[in-house]
Order: sequence, then structure tokens, then C-alpha cells
Amino acid sequence: MRVVVTGAAGQLGIDLVAACTSAGDEVHAFDRAGLDICSRSDVHNAITSLQPDVVVNCAAWTAVDACESDPDRALAANGTAVRWLAEATHRVRAHLVQVSTDYVFDGTLDRPYHEWDDTDPQSVYGLTKLVGEREALVLGADATVVRTSWVCGVNGANMVKTIMRLAGQHPELHFVADQIGHPTFTHDLAPVLRRLAVDRLSGVVHVTNQTSCSWFQFAGEVVAAMGLDPAMVQPISTADLQPPRPAPRPTNSVLDNAVLRMAGHPALRDFREPLRETVAALMAAAAG
Repeated sequence: MRVVVTGAAGQLGIDLVAACTSAGDEVHAFDRAGLDICSRSDVHNAITSLQPDVVVNCAAWTAVDACESDPDRALAANGTAVRWLAEATHRVRAHLVQVSTDYVFDGTLDRPYHEWDDTDPQSVYGLTKLVGEREALVLGADATVVRTSWVCGVNGANMVKTIMRLAGQHPELHFVADQIGHPTFTHDLAPVLRRLAVDRLSGVVHVTNQTSCSWFQFAGEVVAAMGLDPAMVQPISTADLQPPRPAPRPTNSVLDNAVLRMAGHPALRDFREPLRETVAALMAAAAG
């Protein structure tokens, strides 16, 4: 299979390239410098030249708070760019896999969100990612939109690394206990993205690691995996955060992986397993 991966230098892109390469795919990996997905001509030239079977778009502007102050840039990177990818993949009859987010929901539901629930983004980031979903889905059966949440991994910047750094600097940490979600680890998510591309599963599918938690509980798990006392992590409410964040976060980010389950794909592991693996890998790397 010939695969184009955009956003290949990001935490998910790195693991996706590794997963495809290990499966024997011919992989063409593009970081931002290698392919500006906001440029229609660049996208069409690259895709038309390479004639891939699959294009997986891991590229996005994920700086949630920064998106609030620059909606035009957010729309270009997260929304309009997907239109260019959809056009180009349609031209070469490739399958598009678009990575999306829990931020397309308002977070007020009292149960996990499934793929058919109404979207209602509350932030510029969520709104522009929803635009990207819609641009991908114009391809119908030739597109898969994968919503995921709380993404972490060994590569790139993420909350695991942030928590580990803070735990090494402070005797007490404070994390919100009133936002819940499904932490998802890139080395578990990446092979599923490839499998969905191979199967050409159509439409929207939620893919996350299993077991929900709050950020407070998640931080406690990270600290425990470091061999420290999780009691050093104390709960606070979102209202207690100072200064308040510009972009609202969904209170409930828990995604039901209903389509994945109905399609016969096994659920990803409990998030605590890959979390412990990730912390161990990061500690080993820090130790040299």
C-alpha cells in the first residue's frame, strides 16, 4: 500500500509512519516544511505525483487557546486544508483518513458521545476541526473521519510530559477534576488508523483507549507510574484555574467507540497500560 502521511513530524504522525513502515507500506511522510497543506496547488501537485492508495491527515493546528485569537489561521489549517486534500485524493481515487477531535462536541452530555450525536463545538479549534470533518466527508465512502481525544505519546509535546516535568519541580500539583475523557496513546492509535485505511471504513468513527478519567485522575496515574506518591496531585475545579483559559474545554470528552465495535474491530487497551509504557520510555530516555 502506498501511503501519504501529513503532519508526519507530530506525535501521532511519527508513530503512524512507524506503523505503516513496519507493515511494509511505501510511506511518503510530509512535515509542514515538506508539504504546506494550506496550499491547494502544493497538495494537488504532491498527491497527483505520488498517486497514493491512502492519505492520512495528521496535520492540524492544535494550539487550542491560540486558535481563539487567530480563527483565520485555524480555519485554513484545520478546515480548508482538508478540502484541498479531499479534492486531490478524489482525483487519484485514494482513500482519505482525517483525524479529528472530541472538541466538536459541547461536552454537556451525561453519557459517552457516540458517532451520531449532534456536534456543537464551543471553541474556534473545535469549530474548525468540524469544518475539516465536513470537508472530508464530501468524499462519502472514500473518507474516514477518526475522532480521538487526549492524545499522548513518547514524541512531541503532551500532557504526560507536562505532568512529569511539573512533578519533578513541585511538591504539589493541581489538576481539574471536573473534565473527563479518554486518554489515547499514539502507539495504540496509529495501527488502528492504518487498519481503517486498509479496510476503507467509511464515515465517522471514534477511536480511543479505554477507561475514562478526569485530568486529576490522569495526573495521579502519571505520577504513580513515575514511582511518586499520587497524593501529591490535588483536585481543583475548572473555575479555579488561574488565569482562565481562552478556549472552553468540554466537560465530558468521553467518546463511545460504537462504530469500531460494530465493525468488528477490537477495542484499544485500558489507557493505564500504554501510559505506564510511555512513562517508562520517557524516564529511560531522560536517564540516558
